[in-house]
Amino acid sequence: MGRSSKTTDKVLSFLERNRGSFVSGEKMAKECGVSRNSVWKAVKDLRESGYCVEAVSNKGYSLGKSNDIISEEGIRANLEPEISSGMDICVFASIGSTSDKAKEMAMKGAGHGTLVVSSRQTKGRGRKDHTFFSPDGGLYISMILSPEKFDISDRESLIKSIGDKVKNVIKELTGVVVKRKGINDLYVGDKKLCGILIESGSEFDSGRLQWLVVGIGINFDPDISIFPAELKEKVTSLFEPGQASVTKNELIAAIAGRILAEKQ
Repeated sequence: MGRSSKTTDKVLSFLERNRGSFVSGEKMAKECGVSRNSVWKAVKDLRESGYCVEAVSNKGYSLGKSNDIISEEGIRANLEPEISSGMDICVFASIGSTSDKAKEMAMKGAGHGTLVVSSRQTKGRGRKDHTFFSPDGGLYISMILSPEKFDISDRESLIKSIGDKVKNVIKELTGVVVKRKGINDLYVGDKKLCGILIESGSEFDSGRLQWLVVGIGINFDPDISIFPAELKEKVTSLFEPGQASVTKNELIAAIAGRILAEKQ
């Protein structure tokens, strides 16, 4: 069952911003501009949607530490306000391809920094239209970028720069040491952890580049045993299922923020 109201979204956003702390229903109602009964209904809605919302008498509500559902509110809670305020974020439980969706949005005028995220892809793609196996437990991220914001004179260097930003974020948040192999793959040891693909669109008559779409697929905590036989010995994940030390929302936000920032 999906979340059913704007009040539920407000409550989720508040819980994400205060993750790890208990907050009274009264304070939450005041901050969200709703009644305490509306807060209770929103918490019920979130629980029915799979969220672990803990409740303790005289302490209030808290988003459980084990809760790790990708959401717009969760991503925004981990972004710097100046980045979050101007960013459109679209989250899917399952999608054909986040990059295909991002390209469709770019062609309709979606702006710089627009983020498309999914927990699963059914038609994930790598370079040269190779299939990118994308089961539950992965992070599938695509971001629309304006060519004017980047040096696109050396496209290989741009792809490498994006890869370096992703690997640096992973090291900072998880402690996992990642190496870039080639121009668009990230490895832990001799096993692939992440693939990166950059696609673009241009005007036919002038050739002017109009948009870039960066697609990033990371094996966060999938069950490697379900991968096709030819991949099982070639891939790895950041964490074993259910053993993550950071949330998916935290990692998504950190990667998106770093790509939009100047530093590596």
